[in-house]
Amino acid sequence: MRTPRSYLFVPGRTPERFAKAAGSGADAIILDLEDAVGPAFKHEARENIVSWFKTGGSGVVRINGAENPWFDDDLAALEDCAITAVMVPKATPDSLATVANRLPGRALIALIESAEGLASVRHAVTCPGLTRLAFGNLDFGADTRIPGTGPVLDPARFEIVLASRLGGLAQPIDGVTAELKDAGILGDEVARSRTMGFGAKLCIHPAQVTATNEGFTPSKAEVDWANRVISALSKAAGSVVQVDGKMVDRPVIERARQILVDIGQAVE
Repeated sequence: MRTPRSYLFVPGRTPERFAKAAGSGADAIILDLEDAVGPAFKHEARENIVSWFKTGGSGVVRINGAENPWFDDDLAALEDCAITAVMVPKATPDSLATVANRLPGRALIALIESAEGLASVRHAVTCPGLTRLAFGNLDFGADTRIPGTGPVLDPARFEIVLASRLGGLAQPIDGVTAELKDAGILGDEVARSRTMGFGAKLCIHPAQVTATNEGFTPSKAEVDWANRVISALSKAAGSVVQVDGKMVDRPVIERARQILVDIGQAVE
């Protein structure tokens, strides 16, 4: 199964949008109990999400952070739900461990959006159940008092990519693009994210899904090249081989294999 490239947020208090979000083309939806739901609507949103899962729905749930009064109730409500994954906001090793203990066997996504979270991210990737890191660029910028959410935060992005690799996790998920009217900005940010080693992006509107999926999907030229590399290796039977006039060594082979894995193609 292909690792998700796009994660679309949908507020927990708008159940009429759940099915629409699931049909948007997003690889995964995030049913949100945190930022998109005001204090007066937390209970209602929680009931909406539980009902969604009990009627066969699927998705990731972003719970409220451990520092909030709704944290325990969120975990209690999800104990009997067949959730795809739990997204833990302002994640730290301690908060991840708490969620892992309360919801054993569930996949976790750690949202890194604070100085503390980034500073401890190499420890966080050892938490049982953690499958992926995500970058909460807006909150991270606010917490660290750094204006801007783009290239100025790339040092943080690099650390998240590095920690993901050290922890044996899937490529991380980059943060949101707040601009909704200029598709070129989204395209540029997806391209830069992929170049940095990210494999997915958080989306805040269905209109962002298609460009995100396309941006994180290897191009036809990349797939053709990867197949030529793997085919040449098979025919060489262990001998040194060249493809397109270039020597094929281990990093090239690994890159070719990863491209084929990214499109769901089996690789021997």
